[in-house]
Amino acid sequence: MHAVRHVVCAMSGGVDSSVAALLLKRRGYQLTGVFMRNWDSLDEQGVCTSERDCEDAYKVCHMLDIPFHQVSYVKEYWHEVFSNLLKEYQKGRTPNPDILCNKQIKFKHFFNYAVNSLGADAIATGHYARTSLEDEDVFQQRHYTTPQSLFRDRFEIRNSVRLYQAADLFKDQTFFLSQISQNALRRTIFPLAGLTKDFVKKVAAEAGFRHILRKKESMGICFIGERNFEKFILEYLEPHPGNFVSIEDGKIMGTHKGWFTFTLGQRARIGGQRDAWFVVDKDVTTGDVFVAPTTNHPALFRDNLRTDRFHWIAEEPPAELIRTKMMECHFRFLHQMPLMPCTVTLNQDGTVWVTLAKPVRALTPGQFAVFYKGDECLGSGKIVRLGPSMHTLQLGREKLGETEKFPSETGQNSKPAG
Repeated sequence: MHAVRHVVCAMSGGVDSSVAALLLKRRGYQLTGVFMRNWDSLDEQGVCTSERDCEDAYKVCHMLDIPFHQVSYVKEYWHEVFSNLLKEYQKGRTPNPDILCNKQIKFKHFFNYAVNSLGADAIATGHYARTSLEDEDVFQQRHYTTPQSLFRDRFEIRNSVRLYQAADLFKDQTFFLSQISQNALRRTIFPLAGLTKDFVKKVAAEAGFRHILRKKESMGICFIGERNFEKFILEYLEPHPGNFVSIEDGKIMGTHKGWFTFTLGQRARIGGQRDAWFVVDKDVTTGDVFVAPTTNHPALFRDNLRTDRFHWIAEEPPAELIRTKMMECHFRFLHQMPLMPCTVTLNQDGTVWVTLAKPVRALTPGQFAVFYKGDECLGSGKIVRLGPSMHTLQLGREKLGETEKFPSETGQNSKPAG
């Protein structure tokens, strides 16, 4: 007879974490539910649903007859996620708070609380993802301290745990888990790994979780919810008016309240302009936001980028990359973006250059480049530098006196620059 295993499940008040808890209960684990409060609703005037979410999580734990705890990470979220988000916007980047939240809050502070304060043998979440470990193997993992060297010693942790895509590829959330530590991953169970979202909803309905099935699925900033982004960010950053400038002829098209209210590729609503213009670049020194007149303008397409020090989940870095300094894999920088073949080049400081098989629209500094090999998520790195756009390359060719036009390579009828 195996000893009863204690699993602490992160409960958000949503259908996924509720069904994850239900499945763990059915497997016979000693189960505890924990709701994380990570945003202080008194800080700003937007609508905050955390109170209702907490009530919903409590109801599920009551129905399952398991202990329920609340824990506050408001201070940690502010200092380690939200402050970072504001700094990134000020630098002209577009951060991904969901990836940072998983790294800093759920799989660091919550993980440590579950293990050290609640005595958990493992934690569980409602993420759609899976690892290379069977559930029973998770309970055999030992704690490893994080090394101080640039790369982990590949012999220090044998049989590293690998992160794989879930059975439901549309709901797969490995993208958002691409920065979590090996130590936390070794002791995490993902009960929804082999399930589809439709099946999870069916299980929730049969279990009587009707109060959560009626809820709209959250698509907003991690723990903050859906907001009018410009209005929300201007509560924290001072307006910094600047000009909309045409990337084609340098003409001033209008004004804006701050470059940080825009991200590359989005439509720029410019007063007095009937036609659609799209953000293609930003200059934080002048405050200029550069725009182009079509959604597939060559200024939006690039095929080269560099990340900061890359976080490798299992091998750091992969043996193939150490051996040849180059590796072929697949890339995405948006959650449900189709995977793109790429070539990765490793730099001595742990950063990587990425060359894509073809130009991609609206590559964005601050977002994360996430790599995959087959169905394995290898890890991610923050995009800190972009290569030249197709528009810039085209202008360079024209200056050299070449008469042929640079193709957009998008497969669509883009309006050529110049």
